[in-house]
Amino acid sequence: MRSTAQRSSPAPWRQVLLAFLLSLFRGALPNQIRYSIPEELAQNSVVGNLAKDLGLSVQDLPARKLRVSAEKEYFTVNPENGDLIVSDRIDREQICGKKPLCILDFDTVAENPLNIFHVAVTVQDVNDNIPLFKQNKIELKIVESTKPGKTFPLDPALDSDAGLNSLQSYHLNDNEHFDLTEKQTGDGRKYPELVLKHSLDREEQNFHQLVLTAVDGGDPPQSGTTQIQIQVTDANDNPPVFIQDIYKVSLQEGVPRGFSVLQVTATDQDEGVNAEITYSFHNVDELVEQFFNLDKRTGEITTKDDFDFEIANSYTFSVEAKDPGDLAAHCSIQVEILDENDCAPEVIITSVFTPLPEDSPPGTVIALIKTRDRDSGENGEVYCRILGRGEFILKSYSKNYYKLVTDGPLDREKIPEYNITVLATDRGKPPLSSSISITLHIADVNDNAPVFKQAFYLVHVAENNPPGASIAQVSASDPDLGHNGHVSYSIVASDLEPPALASYVSVSAQSGVVFAQRAFDHEQLRAFELTLQARDQGSPALSANVSLRVLVDDRNDNAPRVLYPALGPDGSALFDTVPRAAQPGYLVTKVVAVDADSGHNAWLSYHVLQASEPGLFSLGLRTGEVRTARALGDRDAARQRLLVAVRDGGQPPLSATATLLLVFADSLQEVLGDVSDRPAPSDPQAELQFYLVVALALISVLFLLAVILAVALRLRSSSSATTWGCFQPGLCVRSGPVVPPNYGEGTLPYSYNLCVASQSAKTEFNFLTVTPEVTPSQDLLCEDPSWVPNTNHEGAGVPFASDIILKVSFNLFDLPFCKNAIEARLFP
Repeated sequence: MRSTAQRSSPAPWRQVLLAFLLSLFRGALPNQIRYSIPEELAQNSVVGNLAKDLGLSVQDLPARKLRVSAEKEYFTVNPENGDLIVSDRIDREQICGKKPLCILDFDTVAENPLNIFHVAVTVQDVNDNIPLFKQNKIELKIVESTKPGKTFPLDPALDSDAGLNSLQSYHLNDNEHFDLTEKQTGDGRKYPELVLKHSLDREEQNFHQLVLTAVDGGDPPQSGTTQIQIQVTDANDNPPVFIQDIYKVSLQEGVPRGFSVLQVTATDQDEGVNAEITYSFHNVDELVEQFFNLDKRTGEITTKDDFDFEIANSYTFSVEAKDPGDLAAHCSIQVEILDENDCAPEVIITSVFTPLPEDSPPGTVIALIKTRDRDSGENGEVYCRILGRGEFILKSYSKNYYKLVTDGPLDREKIPEYNITVLATDRGKPPLSSSISITLHIADVNDNAPVFKQAFYLVHVAENNPPGASIAQVSASDPDLGHNGHVSYSIVASDLEPPALASYVSVSAQSGVVFAQRAFDHEQLRAFELTLQARDQGSPALSANVSLRVLVDDRNDNAPRVLYPALGPDGSALFDTVPRAAQPGYLVTKVVAVDADSGHNAWLSYHVLQASEPGLFSLGLRTGEVRTARALGDRDAARQRLLVAVRDGGQPPLSATATLLLVFADSLQEVLGDVSDRPAPSDPQAELQFYLVVALALISVLFLLAVILAVALRLRSSSSATTWGCFQPGLCVRSGPVVPPNYGEGTLPYSYNLCVASQSAKTEFNFLTVTPEVTPSQDLLCEDPSWVPNTNHEGAGVPFASDIILKVSFNLFDLPFCKNAIEARLFP
């Protein structure tokens, strides 16, 4: 049943009246959606399409959340089509009582954006109540001497309907002695009065029975009846008379029970029993008897219950004074209830938008708040404020509505939840207030990038670590929640080559633990740097980078390596010669070793493990230099063997050994003579002799060639003999140093100079000096600038060839046949 359905065929004048009243109401309530429905509509009956009337499309209804906001919800909104439907029983008499116009005002709320619409539904009365008399039988006693025209007020009938459907008239059945008139109280209610038309005669008829009918204005009209039983009594001449016909009094609504309202007084000029007056309520409804007591003897009226101005602000009733002869008088009592500020304001939250994103801009609506105060005037004026929160403000929205909005930025990481207290205070004296708390949860937004606990990470990792070992852990925190605060780790850059990076390190995406994918070698890679990234899972994702520097610490995993003395191609040790006249401190040789480790692990020390003649040589602890500790004695062997250990500074230390073969000799001839004096196996001896003969033959040939060239040059340039060098620069070249074939960095090179005397029949080999420079060996003969010709001979000033001493740098070890044979003889 829709709101357009009205009662059938109302009278034209009723339509005009209703339209006039509605126009007045529209002027009082502008900008409202108005509907008109009859009362007692069935539940789910359609009042109208609210969404259409508000200009909302059906497709927007789920998002707009259109709903009714009212203290008592008689209506609801169908979320599918936007129809306003009846949700509860609508009884006009219960809702509005006797008001001529019954209007249900309520608000409807739509969100996204937030709007409030005022709706007024006029409830039309339906003639669903019949007039009812309070009593089914009215008993009256009338003295027979009562003069015609005397009136007797009767209890009215009650009709809960309003307007045209309420009580309209009374009717009395036809009779000879009585007639009926209608009177109206100050509040507009009609009540009947029985009028005596003709005198009564108790002797002729002492009892009369009448029927009183009350009729309403409905279509069709409804009626109720009661019987009037009249007993004709003997004469009582004077009825009671009230001092005042109308009593008016004002009461504060907060007066206690039993409070004396007033006292009515009536007098009777009769005497004796006929002057005794009793008081009673006359023509009152149940509401009056609920709030007032009347003393039958004294006429004092007292309060019986607590008044509530918001329910009823005035009461009008009649009091009857009656003597024993049933003569009565009536007066009207008008009680006005004065409002007190006895109702605290109410705060009603109609909408709360929680959780609220933390990036919501200032002015975002958090809640819609409605206030209400049942008091009137200033006692009912309410204002609101927020207690103790500067982040939010209240804005008046419409009538008694407020919007709670943000007044600044929000940060969930600082304050994840707010308890907002809204205080409502009226303007009464003293003012009353009430409060309500709103819990606002702040929803997380990915507005914080991960932050590492350290600005830079430096870790030390010992080399030879096991693959897969954890070497470091980075940690970043993100104060956001959920995915926004879930951090994953990755390597985004490194100073290692990209192809090699994955084979060196990896990082756990969940824990930030950095793992070594292989064993590190300090000798190959001493340090490297990684750029790690912490990234959250928000949208868009935020990230932060940090540098991790890994220092590969050295371990003593490399033993020292001896570079000099080196072994020969066949694995045998080489020997060094020492002049027999070497003084203490003479540098014999130097043990050169290196260690691939670093730091203390590469700090080398040199120790003599075994010596043929202890105390003959000293060994530098850090330098490895072998020096003579004393002069060679007669009893000391010409051949000495030293076993040298080279240790590093690691824990535990690692070491290597070197064997030094030292020969005391002033010339190579002594070395060779010593060799020849020693018996040798047959095969090596024959081989040695063969090699020596070949070597001497070559030397002799070279020597003769040198002498011939020198003489020839001297004869050609006899006029200029100021400077001597070699015979020809092109014929005498430097010899190279004695460098072992496997020589590396740190070896000690030696150059042996061979001097041959031209006048001697015996070839002589002298080991003269040690040269520090290392030059590549080229030829057997070497030009020596330190050599000068002998000018001590007497004669022409031109030296003879026999006076020439050739200084030849010669490396026996460049001749493998000599080397092997000599070593075999010296150190079998």
